[in-house]
Amino acid sequence: MVLHDYLEFHARDTPDKVYVQFDGAIVTYDEANRRANRIAHSLTGAGLSKGDRFAYLSKNSIDFALMYFGASKVGAVPVPLNYRLAPREWEYIVNDARCRLLVAEHEFVTGIDRVRGALSAEQFVAIGEQNHDGWTSHEDWLSDDETNPNVAVEASDQIYQMYTSGTTGLPKGAMLSQYAIDNNIRQISTALSASEAERCLVVAPMYHAAAGICLMTMGVLGCTIVVHREFDPAAVVRSLSEDAISVATLVPAMIQACLTGVPDVRARRYDSLNVLFYGASPIAQETLREAMDTFRCDFVQGFGMTETTALATSLSREDHRRALAGEPGLLLSAGRAAIGTQIRIIDGEGNEVPRGTIGEVAVRGPQLMTGYWNLPEASAKSLVNGWMHTGDAAYMDEEGFIYIQDRIKDMVVSGGENIYPSEIESVLFEHPAVADAAVIGVPSERWGEEVLAFLQLKPGEWIQPETVIDFCRDRLAGYKIPRRIEVIDQIPRNASGKVLKKDLREPYWRGIERRVG
Repeated sequence: MVLHDYLEFHARDTPDKVYVQFDGAIVTYDEANRRANRIAHSLTGAGLSKGDRFAYLSKNSIDFALMYFGASKVGAVPVPLNYRLAPREWEYIVNDARCRLLVAEHEFVTGIDRVRGALSAEQFVAIGEQNHDGWTSHEDWLSDDETNPNVAVEASDQIYQMYTSGTTGLPKGAMLSQYAIDNNIRQISTALSASEAERCLVVAPMYHAAAGICLMTMGVLGCTIVVHREFDPAAVVRSLSEDAISVATLVPAMIQACLTGVPDVRARRYDSLNVLFYGASPIAQETLREAMDTFRCDFVQGFGMTETTALATSLSREDHRRALAGEPGLLLSAGRAAIGTQIRIIDGEGNEVPRGTIGEVAVRGPQLMTGYWNLPEASAKSLVNGWMHTGDAAYMDEEGFIYIQDRIKDMVVSGGENIYPSEIESVLFEHPAVADAAVIGVPSERWGEEVLAFLQLKPGEWIQPETVIDFCRDRLAGYKIPRRIEVIDQIPRNASGKVLKKDLREPYWRGIERRVG
């Protein structure tokens, strides 16, 4: 099946059920299907046919959610743009994907206009009431035709092209097929029933894989999604408590912000909340325990990447319960392979290493990308004999649980010892004054590299760096203890919550030929 099959099915069988709720507006499944048809006809009216790419630049909205379904109906390939990027970065992605059309929310029009002359796009559509020179308004562009376009779309056709976060080097366009998306939705649905996922909260940006697969999965299950335009901790807590939300997906940085930035988060009740999904970046064990105690619902962790659609492994609700029943170490795991998925831990030659040995995570399953757009060498390097080489360092225990240590590129080599920053970061999170932490390796004449820790403190807190180093002495081997501590206002993260270690490293490695990571 293909994505829009599900929308059309629910529009037929439960036409009056609400699919999406946003900023006081509601759209039923019948209305959603008709709106998706209008989007589909608009794309073909703009001259796009199956396989043609178009860029979409917007914060979360109803039309953003329906855009994926409308594009699916005619086989056009959306390229969602990260609205936090700079215009030059948008320029690179639009041109790399050879987008013929660009749809942008009005607040981003000025930024696009700065680079418009260099873009491959031939048509520009602005969302919003404002008029912009050289742009067609979205309402004028949107077709009035609500009929099914009846284009033959196959499971092998591409459904979207999502660009990697680009924490190192230029972003790459991961090509995802209808087949990959459909399988990943089914894999996620094994952890969830339609009855308990009645109302799902979506606050992560829809240009990101986590939000995209969430809104698609809810559409497949026939549930209602409650969409927030962007993440606001107080609004999220209020919605979880007051909007009868039964399922939510949050990255760890969002969970941390809710726990530390919303004064009444622990005083509220979350009676409708059944499951909280989290993933996309590591979470401190202390933060997870506090979240489980606060929201008092089941938790499920998902581990994956854009190249695996979204989910590759999961730590199930049963695993979390098992951890609370006396096996707390499980909370450090990213879980086991998703249904229909194989996981191996391999060495540099691609050989599987013994259980308990750190190596690179490799994934094989139906949810893998087709490859990187226009990058055959990078595709061949990442996809080897059907296995996706993730770049994540981990070990697997005897039960098949994997324990992510870090990105291989982030590993610090000090005095010949391999040091994984995430282990140090977990210890730093235990300090009562620390709200966020990031660890990198910086040049050292004696050791090659030494450990530098960046700390973001909780409001009103102040600490001496020496006390943090002392705090680590009883918890880490001597060679892992940070040699330096820097307190900064905020740890830089991208939209998925991943720390931008490239930005943290740059001042220390500038001008030095050998760069670790």
